[in-house]
Amino acid sequence: MAKSKKEFSGKKDCGIVVSKDGPYLVSGGLPLVREIAVPDSEGHPVKWVKGKVFPAKGDYALCRCGQTEKKPFCDGTHTKIGFDGTETASRKEFLKQAEKISGSGLVLFDAPELCAGAGFCHSKEGDTWNLTKESDNFKSKKIAIQQACDCPAGRLVACEKKTGKPIEPDFKPGISITKWQGEKFPGPFWIKGGVPIESHDGKKYETRNRVTLCHCGKSRNKPFCDGSHM
Repeated sequence: MAKSKKEFSGKKDCGIVVSKDGPYLVSGGLPLVREIAVPDSEGHPVKWVKGKVFPAKGDYALCRCGQTEKKPFCDGTHTKIGFDGTETASRKEFLKQAEKISGSGLVLFDAPELCAGAGFCHSKEGDTWNLTKESDNFKSKKIAIQQACDCPAGRLVACEKKTGKPIEPDFKPGISITKWQGEKFPGPFWIKGGVPIESHDGKKYETRNRVTLCHCGKSRNKPFCDGSHM
């Protein structure tokens, strides 16, 4: 599933624009699906399972205030409730935000501000940080890589210690509406495959293989998810 890549340039014919106090404007026919985080017997998420596939559209608007009656699409409710969608996220590149944790076989980069609360970083085998430190062990290294790759927000990125290359899931450009099995409310929009994201002021955020955008309207790190939906 995972492979090494240095950067993700995205596709020129697709993208997302964060409109001012309004929806995410999606262009280029990006596929839209539901994905459910399935837990183990102890309640730790261990895998993503695809659900409903939405009919293909060229352009569409996704709700950013969390109050639409036509989830996940915008129905204009943001104007009625006076939604404040002020973008507060850092414009710094990931590596300039991230902390570095070193192990014998892996290096883990961690940007806590990007955490969406997915929970894949914890399991009965251990958490990603400790497993990284124990990455001279084949099993620990394998689990740490999988946990980091399952992090939808891209908060965690594992790199090979010898080469320094990041290990990333092989995603095609698309959007997933996340949900945790058993939870009533949906999670963030999971943006995959190097989709360009542009602020309402015309400036672009760093293009990455995976990020999560706020779906509930409550994030303090807009437009990115900070786990407030939970």
